[in-house]
Amino acid sequence: MSDFQTWVHAHQQRFEEVLRELLPPADIAPQRLHAAMRYSVLDGGKRVRPLLAFAAGELAGAALARVNYAAAAVEMIHAYSLVHDDMPCMDNDVLRRGKPTCHVEYDEATALLVGDALQSLAFQMLSETALADDSARQLQMVKLLATASGSRGMAGGQAFDLASVGKQLSISELEFMHIHKTGALIRAAILLGAYCGKDMTEAQFGKLDHYGKCVGLAFQVVDDVLDAEADTATLGKTAGKDADNDKPTYVTLLGAAAAKKMAAELHAEALQALDEFGDKAQRLRELADFIVMRKY
Repeated sequence: MSDFQTWVHAHQQRFEEVLRELLPPADIAPQRLHAAMRYSVLDGGKRVRPLLAFAAGELAGAALARVNYAAAAVEMIHAYSLVHDDMPCMDNDVLRRGKPTCHVEYDEATALLVGDALQSLAFQMLSETALADDSARQLQMVKLLATASGSRGMAGGQAFDLASVGKQLSISELEFMHIHKTGALIRAAILLGAYCGKDMTEAQFGKLDHYGKCVGLAFQVVDDVLDAEADTATLGKTAGKDADNDKPTYVTLLGAAAAKKMAAELHAEALQALDEFGDKAQRLRELADFIVMRKY
């Protein structure tokens, strides 16, 4: 295993235990809801957002115990969004992370409540423990995640996505949608990890945010390519779903070759944003490589 693969595996294994501890036990009331929350969060996914938070935390010299809570908050928001996105009123999908979606395994009402409860738990994670060196910075962290999750972030991007089905979008419109739907939470994960550490200049935070914007868009471009080219078993979710639902994607707008070129350009721009951080940003560089070169 390479050093990076060892780092990823170690954090994924350790973070799984962190999530197990932070989620409500399945044997306390309401048991069905708690079991469904654990089903939706545990044992699945690449944990890209938490890994980005851990890498940014390392860059900023943050205590791992602090970043655990920030990363968990982001992952709970992400998991809630997947549960809701998969529901019949949204994308109506039956497979997620290689297993039946929450509303299929449980029921629609439970899935709705799972998303609500995970969202609330995310903000509990950000507010119940000291994660920053001063209360003003921690309040800023709460605001950052709230903005990234709401109508000016992820939820707004999903609304734009639903409204765009069957429509021909421009590249700028598609980029606007994914900067919000996918990119906002990825950018938040990076900044939250960094905010857990030592103070940096606003310009440095701006560089990290620009890196996050680039890798967030690259993540979505690669997702669109994989949706068109990979199979369901590899992806762990239904392949070709976007095309079947007549959704605009980078592949339908640009073609696969141009979409891959765009991902490569975003990758290069992301790496350039990290130049001033030197070796401290090595894990962020490697995560950018992973995001662009992944096969699932």
